[in-house]
Amino acid sequence: MRSCRALVATPVREFVVEKVTLAAWPTPMEAAPRLAAEIGLAAGDLWIKRDDLTGLGGGGNKVRKLEWLVADALQCGADTLVTTGGPQSNHARLTAAAGARAGLNVVLVMPGSGRPDRPAGNLLLDAALAARVVWAGDAAPAELAGQAEKTCAELRHAGAVPYLVPFGGSGALGARGYREAGEEILAQRPDVRHVVTALGSGGTMAGLVAALGADRVLGVDVGALPDPAAVAAAFASDLTGSEVTAAHLRVRRDQVGQAYSVLHEPVLEAITTVARTEGVILDPVYTGRAAAGLIAAVRDGSIRPGQRTVLLHTGGLPGLFGHTEAAHRIGQTLRP
Repeated sequence: MRSCRALVATPVREFVVEKVTLAAWPTPMEAAPRLAAEIGLAAGDLWIKRDDLTGLGGGGNKVRKLEWLVADALQCGADTLVTTGGPQSNHARLTAAAGARAGLNVVLVMPGSGRPDRPAGNLLLDAALAARVVWAGDAAPAELAGQAEKTCAELRHAGAVPYLVPFGGSGALGARGYREAGEEILAQRPDVRHVVTALGSGGTMAGLVAALGADRVLGVDVGALPDPAAVAAAFASDLTGSEVTAAHLRVRRDQVGQAYSVLHEPVLEAITTVARTEGVILDPVYTGRAAAGLIAAVRDGSIRPGQRTVLLHTGGLPGLFGHTEAAHRIGQTLRP
């Protein structure tokens, strides 16, 4: 067994074991002709990569990263996964699901003062998946990371062997999963010119850049980090062994709005447009922002008719039911 003194995600160049399999691959690539026509592209220009259909724990893109991270944890001899995220974190939910599949305990460190009276959305599924939640009060992201380290220390003192999964599952190791996704996209759409993805903790974009090149990947900032492009570039550099800087990356920052968890009006428009034209449901934090960024890119000419474009659907549907404002606004459109 490899020694993992800190029991945190292993640097990618030291990782030698194979990933564990947590889903069936490849995920589907579906044509979106009605959405394409609606937003100003030709009918054959737009496709949706359905990484929401990964299956495990309600589906979503974090499964790709967790296949590598759980393999690393098992090789370390860990018996508990520890990670951070908000109460509606898709990553936290899928870490709980991956732990259940692998026979590992899961502890989620979240901001907040305690369990709400009626858990909803992702938090409800965390409960169903038997995750334990450590509430960290009004912790900022850096403080949340510190609380996770403290939780690991407490678990070790109690005799457990914790493995700290990075925020969002992101890092060069987890990003291997999205290098594989980029290779899938190339196999399914060899003529792809643009892949549009939400940019949160950086690992998804980093893996896509490693497989497709920076010029074909458009990241839409969701507001999860102050400088996500720098983080994604660092992960991509580590993954490829070549220098990638933030200046190399294509990033839109016009869809953040007031804040990460606050519904942005163009995002609401994008969610309803995609649902109305293709019957595909997006979430208000990640995929809704990615679609809003796609629409904005077509409007400003960054993406033009005749250019094959893939919108990456990274999942997150349970979060829609836990987002009070989005659920209310969409509910108000129900026809009598």
